[in-house]
Amino acid sequence: VQLVESGGGLVQAGGSLRLSCAASGRTYDTYVMSWFRQTPTKEREFVAAISWSGDNTRYSNSVKGRFTISRDNAKNTVYLQMNSLKPEDTGVYYCAITSDLVYSDLSSLVDYWGKGTLVTVSS
Repeated sequence: VQLVESGGGLVQAGGSLRLSCAASGRTYDTYVMSWFRQTPTKEREFVAAISWSGDNTRYSNSVKGRFTISRDNAKNTVYLQMNSLKPEDTGVYYCAITSDLVYSDLSSLVDYWGKGTLVTVSS
């Protein structure tokens, strides 16, 4: 499975961005899709996850209420709508595939990673 992220860029604090992640390859399995982020000074951290059906989602406390994860299975694509961005949201955002929503926040259980897209929020 290959994951390709897009949509990153430079935005001012308070602004919005929408990230996309397109999956290709062995995509006929049902799977959970997640977003993680990483900065040079912090370990990779969980941001959000969504079940195959899209009915269930999870968010980290730091983004809850500001970010929305969604997916379009017909396009094998997951999205992350990021609103009210803060400078501390700056980082490389990675798309990931895991098999279980319950453990979707554990980077050690990720099956596939994308290469990441950089988000920079200026103050």
